[in-house]
Amino acid sequence: MTGAIHKTLEVGLGDRSYPIHVGPGILADAALIPADLAGRDVFVVTNTTVGPLYLDRLAGALSGRRVESLVLPDGEQFKTLASFAAIIDRLAELGYHRDAVVVALGGGVIGDLAGFAAACYQRGVAFIQAPTTLLAQVDAAVGGKTAVNHAAGKNLIGAFYQPRAVIADTDTLDTLPVREFRAGLAEVVKYGAGLDAAFFAWLEDQRDALLERETPVLVEAVIRCCSIKAAIVAEDEREAGRRALLNLGHTFAHAIETGTGYGQWLHGEAVAAGMVMAADLSVRLGYLSEAEAARLRRLLEGFDLPLSPPAMGSKAMAGLMAMDKKVSGGRLRLVLFDGLGASSVQEDVPGAELETVLAAAEPA
Repeated sequence: MTGAIHKTLEVGLGDRSYPIHVGPGILADAALIPADLAGRDVFVVTNTTVGPLYLDRLAGALSGRRVESLVLPDGEQFKTLASFAAIIDRLAELGYHRDAVVVALGGGVIGDLAGFAAACYQRGVAFIQAPTTLLAQVDAAVGGKTAVNHAAGKNLIGAFYQPRAVIADTDTLDTLPVREFRAGLAEVVKYGAGLDAAFFAWLEDQRDALLERETPVLVEAVIRCCSIKAAIVAEDEREAGRRALLNLGHTFAHAIETGTGYGQWLHGEAVAAGMVMAADLSVRLGYLSEAEAARLRRLLEGFDLPLSPPAMGSKAMAGLMAMDKKVSGGRLRLVLFDGLGASSVQEDVPGAELETVLAAAEPA
């Protein structure tokens, strides 16, 4: 029995289309498992934080099947080839075949790891996302990006591999630490700031309710983010065009995460600082008004998110940005604002302006 405000939307990808379910109390609902996966062996990948809280609840939706699990350490620093290998090793050891179903129970790190393993094991097995963090529910679990990190850059090794379903139980957000929850709000802000001005205004109005984690407001925020992303993924699954707009602030953010050591800054914290730098650069180039940039800073500050990067040196950050996956033909591609609620990919950003923004962002 799903929650009273359970909502569902679809990511339209032809024969690879899949539902996104959002609502309270839905993690244990067996009816949300795609019917053609019934009876298959299940392998759950989770971590030391989430597993004790929700693995038993998920098992309620998987009764009558062979269910095995692997509990990995918690943290971005464990999104590595070694963790990927641990998943593959365990699947092989247990004798799972191509009809297996891998379920990712956790945040973005677990989703990326389990999804990449599912994409590779026996050339691809079915995969379900059960995201338990706000960041994963609104972003990481939707769209089929799977990857592990490398010392040279974030998410450098991975694959596009779509899940068969996303089951986002908003009750799991009740146990999310404050810092993790607020970091997730940065990705929520991203959708409004870069793609939907009306949604941005709604977030301004609902700031206090979001911080209080009121269920109806959380469900609405998650479903609106997923709706925006689903439409973009259906149009541009492999980021050849418009999907790149979902990376607003991310080129700066990935440099912060790589440069500080994975796990020191949460992804959403880095995205918040990255969006502010993207806004500052957009103001300098005449794409965004200072008043609009100030609205962005106020909302992020209201969610207690960082507005500037850590001290790491503008040259070091520029070097790490040059390793970003969005570099094409040796040219850095940045997502910048076209006014609040709109954005575009820019490939001809003047180097001097970028250097000025990076230098200005350095803590005094």
